[in-house]
Amino acid sequence: MSERSVSRAKQEKRWYTLFAPEQFDRAELGETPADEPDQVLGRTVETTLGDLTNNASENNTKLVFRVTDVGSDAAYTEFDSHSLTRDYLRSLVRRGASKIDAYVTVLTTDDYRLQVQPVAFTTKKADASQEKAIRETMVEMVEAAAADRTAEELIDGIVEGRLSSAIYGEAKTIYPLRRVEIQKTTLEASPEEVAEEEATSVDVDEGDVSAD
Repeated sequence: MSERSVSRAKQEKRWYTLFAPEQFDRAELGETPADEPDQVLGRTVETTLGDLTNNASENNTKLVFRVTDVGSDAAYTEFDSHSLTRDYLRSLVRRGASKIDAYVTVLTTDDYRLQVQPVAFTTKKADASQEKAIRETMVEMVEAAAADRTAEELIDGIVEGRLSSAIYGEAKTIYPLRRVEIQKTTLEASPEEVAEEEATSVDVDEGDVSAD
């Protein structure tokens, strides 16, 4: 292909402005090129909470959004995942103390399925029973939070630190804690995907039943 043809191909690409979900005030995330709008669907963009809020102290929170809707020159995203940077998590680790992880899969009131990963850091080394009790408390409180919240409400509580603060307040009565964080949150399935899985499960279960 000649240089002129390559140049013409680049010029024919349309640039789409990427926007964050409404819960993040439709903040502009940048631009992405594509020949056709369908090529933009499913693309992901990573940013930090600090970039969205113009607060550098929140740069340790990473957010990934996925394009789910495309207009003539705009691409709209939905939440895909949230995580804390490795450097920040590493800074919380202390020698002679415990780091207690948990993995919780929950379904929100609007049928989004998310995996939430809370983590607690103690002031000194906790024993096995204390670590187990703290882990159980984290799991129970994440499940309770999801049980009466929409996905947007749950994500807001995670990103803004309200859920980790609530867990800290409860779990510190078991053993002194330095910090509790939600280290990662991942959207595993949309309501449509959850409904499809449930329908498939019902079909399989019914197929396993043999008539007498």
